[in-house]
Amino acid sequence: MKSVLIIEDNNDIRENTAEILELAGYKTFTAENGKKGVDIASREKPAVIVCDIMMPELDGYGVLHLLRKNVETQHIPFIFLTAKTERSDFRKGMEMGADDYITKPFEDIELLNAIEMRIKKSAILENQYASSPQGINQFLHDLKDTGAMQQLSDKYELENYNKKQILYQENKRPRFLYYLVKGKVKGYKIHEDGKEYITDIYSSGDFIGYTALIEDMNYDDSTTIMEESDILQIPREDFQQMIYGDISIAAKFIRIVTQNVKEKEERLLSLAYSSLRKRVAKALVDLHAKFNNDGENRSLEISREDLAHYIGTATESLIRTLSDFKSEKLIEIKEGKIRILDLNKLKNLLY
Repeated sequence: MKSVLIIEDNNDIRENTAEILELAGYKTFTAENGKKGVDIASREKPAVIVCDIMMPELDGYGVLHLLRKNVETQHIPFIFLTAKTERSDFRKGMEMGADDYITKPFEDIELLNAIEMRIKKSAILENQYASSPQGINQFLHDLKDTGAMQQLSDKYELENYNKKQILYQENKRPRFLYYLVKGKVKGYKIHEDGKEYITDIYSSGDFIGYTALIEDMNYDDSTTIMEESDILQIPREDFQQMIYGDISIAAKFIRIVTQNVKEKEERLLSLAYSSLRKRVAKALVDLHAKFNNDGENRSLEISREDLAHYIGTATESLIRTLSDFKSEKLIEIKEGKIRILDLNKLKNLLY
C-alpha cells in the first residue's frame, strides 16, 4: 500500500484530504506544521508528500528545502497544496523542485490524479531500462501512461504510409516524433560510394526520430517505409514538453539514449572487425530479440537486400552465409522468411 504524507495546518482540510486518500486505498500520515512534517517524512519515507505553503513554524518552502537537502527524501514527489495563485508563488516552488501544485479548493479527482501521476513517474525513474531501442521505447510508453502527454491515439490522427515512402531525410530539421502503430520502417545512411547502410529497423510500437529532437540537430540518417505502415506524428513541441517538463525525467531519458548510442558504436566496431558469419549471426539475434520481445519465436520477414545492408555486406555473401546456417540447422527458411532454430549457438559462434 502506497503512503501519502499530508502537511497542513488547517484541521478540516488535513482530515478531509486524509479521508479522501484513505478511501482511495492509500495509507496516510498527517502533520499540522512543517517541522512535524519533515520529521515524519524522514522517518516514514512516504511515496508522495502533499504540503501547504503558508504554515506556522516552518512554511512549505522551508519543508521542501530541507527534504531536498536530505539524500533519503530528496526524490520523494512533492505537491504543494495552496490557496495562493500568484505566478510568483508557482514559479518559486517549481524552481525549488516541487513536482506539482493543487489550488484550494480542489476536486477529489484532481487530488487523486495528481498523486497517481507522481507515483507512476517515480516508478519510471526507479526502473532500470535496457540501453537499447526496446528500452527507450518502453521508457516512452511508461512516460506516456503517466499522463505526461495525453493518449496519443486521442490527440493525433493516424497517418497511413505506403511501402518505399520516405518518412524523413538525412540533414533535415526534425518536426515530429513518430510512433509506429503498425508496420516496419528502416533507418539508413548512404555512403560516399553510393552503398546503403541500415542504421536501424523499427517495428510496431517503436518511437522514431527521438535522438535528433533531444539533441536539437538535423537528422543523421533517413527513414523509408518497408511495408504499409500506420504512424502517429507527435509535434516536436509536445514531445519536448513531455520530456523536459520534469528535469529528472529528462535526465533519465538522456542516460538511456546515451547508452543506446554506445551500443550502436559497438555494433559498428563489430561490423568492422568480426567475421562475416559472426556479423550475420549477431544481426539475426538482434532482430530476433527486437521482433520477439514477447517471448514468441516468429519468423523474420526482411528482404535479403535490406538484411545485407543492415549487416554491411554484399547480398550474395549474405545468402551464402544463410545457406550455411540452414545446413547447420541454426535457422530454417520458408517462403523467404527466416526462423531461428538454435538461438544459443548463433549467440556463441566461435568464428
